[in-house]
Amino acid sequence: MSVQIGIIGGSGLYDMAELLDREEVRLSTPFGEPSGPYVVATLRGHRVAFLARHGAGHRLPPSELNFRANIYGFKALGVERILSASAVGSLREEYKPLDILVPDQFFDRTKGRISTFFGRGLVAHIAFAHPVCGHLSAVAADAAQSVGATVHRGGTYVNMEGPQFSTLAESKLYRAWGMDVIGMTNLQEAKLAREAELCYATLALVTDYDCWHPDHDSVTVEMIVQNLMQNAKTAQQAIAEAVGRLTGPRTCACKDALATAIITRAEVVPEQTKKDLAPIIGKYVK
Repeated sequence: MSVQIGIIGGSGLYDMAELLDREEVRLSTPFGEPSGPYVVATLRGHRVAFLARHGAGHRLPPSELNFRANIYGFKALGVERILSASAVGSLREEYKPLDILVPDQFFDRTKGRISTFFGRGLVAHIAFAHPVCGHLSAVAADAAQSVGATVHRGGTYVNMEGPQFSTLAESKLYRAWGMDVIGMTNLQEAKLAREAELCYATLALVTDYDCWHPDHDSVTVEMIVQNLMQNAKTAQQAIAEAVGRLTGPRTCACKDALATAIITRAEVVPEQTKKDLAPIIGKYVK
């Protein structure tokens, strides 16, 4: 059975109890090492690959994550869809701790992260107006709701650099801009997944209100960790349920994202670039 579904576990979600028939797969990529080994296993009748985003023991901060290696590894394993889970802060009163938001938009506040596979003699510009897969996001939201979570469908995830949290001025500005949740990791994953023609959706798990909230100063690390653990439990159930609902071939536009995106003429693309990107561009550039 081939691996078709990838799972990225965020803060608090470093493993999944339901994964059966496990094997660890270590990959090297042209972009360096992924966050750790992929756990290839069976989940609800599907072969999946699980990756802990921050590595074993949560040793990698957001700004040190090798996003390109992580997504390339999924592509090399044959993955077509990626379900991500990540901890976020809420920028809206109605999005409470332990709620789940399934965003449909991102806003970039990072500073110089590499979030493309292209360059080195090959230019491509993907469409990114709708940065997540609508079908996969709907499946993820339905699954989360079915396991009892309070789910909010759609919204904007502002991706900050970190590792520090926002200043009060920044938090108030994001609210004024209409942002909904804030995190540190998902935008680069979404961009790279689209370039690799993978479907991507994320469960944004609210741990706390960002510092704009009047009660923020009474929030303790212990409370946040407790919410992280509870969110991780809910995420495991929601992801397992979503995986069980994913059947049949993809019909969304994600699978053809590169079809009109590559600008460079094939004959001038360096051979090494062609070789390195073969899993991604192989059907377009020989």
